Amino acid sequence: MRRHKKEITDRAQIDAIIRESQVCRLAMTGPEGPYIVPLNFGYDGTTLYFHCAKEGQKMDILQANPQVCFEFDLVDELKEGKGLCSWSMSYRSVIGFGTVRFLKEPQEKQNALQELLAQYGGPRQELQEKAVTATAVFCVDIAKITGKQNPPPDAQSH
Repeated sequence: MRRHKKEITDRAQIDAIIRESQVCRLAMTGPEGPYIVPLNFGYDGTTLYFHCAKEGQKMDILQANPQVCFEFDLVDELKEGKGLCSWSMSYRSVIGFGTVRFLKEPQEKQNALQELLAQYGGPRQELQEKAVTATAVFCVDIAKITGKQNPPPDAQSH
């Protein structure tokens, strides 16, 4: 990271950003180049979980190349400036890298879908087997993750 003062190294702060986020942007590389999609997600502290249709561009790309990048962001405040280049934004963000793994076992898929429900405040409940079977579920095993915020942590106390 170029601006080390803005880096978030505390994993608890990184996890808090993820848990507060509503959308995960998942970036992948297909035969035609980069492809990014906003997705609902679940998170258990080490792994991200997603669900989708069993067919489509995203599935084709992920099956061919399971290496992905993901991003979360929270905008805290837009700060107006007097001139064009003096505007600023207070934000917190997380970027990471990992490998997609498709979940096949019904109980494994059920557990992953429970993480999605939990992310959005839904109650834990046994999902219908037919719905679980009809849904593609995959996870991203996180290999690297970092956070960034503006203003930097040391500037927030001033």
